[in-house]
Amino acid sequence: MKVVLLAAGVGSRIRPLTDDKPKSLLEVNRVSILERMLTNVSNVGLKDVVIITGYLEDHIKDFVDSKFPNLNITYIKNEAYEGTNTGYSLLLTKDFINGDDFIKFDADVIFEEKVLRDLIDSEFETALCIDTNIHLDKEEVKVITDENGMVLQVGKKLDPTLCKGESIGIEKIGKEAGKLLFEELGRLMEDKSNWKEYYDDSYTTLVNMGVKFGAVNITGLKWVEIDTHEDYYKAKSIFN
Repeated sequence: MKVVLLAAGVGSRIRPLTDDKPKSLLEVNRVSILERMLTNVSNVGLKDVVIITGYLEDHIKDFVDSKFPNLNITYIKNEAYEGTNTGYSLLLTKDFINGDDFIKFDADVIFEEKVLRDLIDSEFETALCIDTNIHLDKEEVKVITDENGMVLQVGKKLDPTLCKGESIGIEKIGKEAGKLLFEELGRLMEDKSNWKEYYDDSYTTLVNMGVKFGAVNITGLKWVEIDTHEDYYKAKSIFN
């Protein structure tokens, strides 16, 4: 199983903290988001990692190469990072994945190791991590599930009253689902008007194609997606 880290973004909403470093290198109580993430990856036995870089990419390369010589790291730069979004970045990993299973992280999520272990150990071939103890608003990536915990829809625009919880930005994608996902992203990104789209809506497309997409409930485990200053200080409190 391979690992995908999407770390191309500027992190403009948390400036000035990201004026001189990528958001993934922000330290939460002396340990950066990226270091915690790759430590968790290493601890569960995963080795083959691709990092999609963009903004201040040399900072990421220098840090990872010095800290994690035990991992097989590939870097792919999203040259258009300022005008694209996560859907475009994820598509860049297609050749690296090359038909294998993979775990995908948004590189601004700080989480405890058990989140990753629960996802890997889940019975689902393809799944996302979901927290049900979250106030859902327009910013959250929301998830609608059926009574068996299978994903029906994913996206920011969903009606919160119909949703089970929030997708935290960590997914396990099986071989067949991955093939369909990259086909869908490739179709979307042929049109430059879609370059700002997130990958999340494509998960709903997979479900509509018949992909079994599970929801792994990680409610109660520690995690924070760091988009704002408020998120950053929340993370410092939780991961003290």
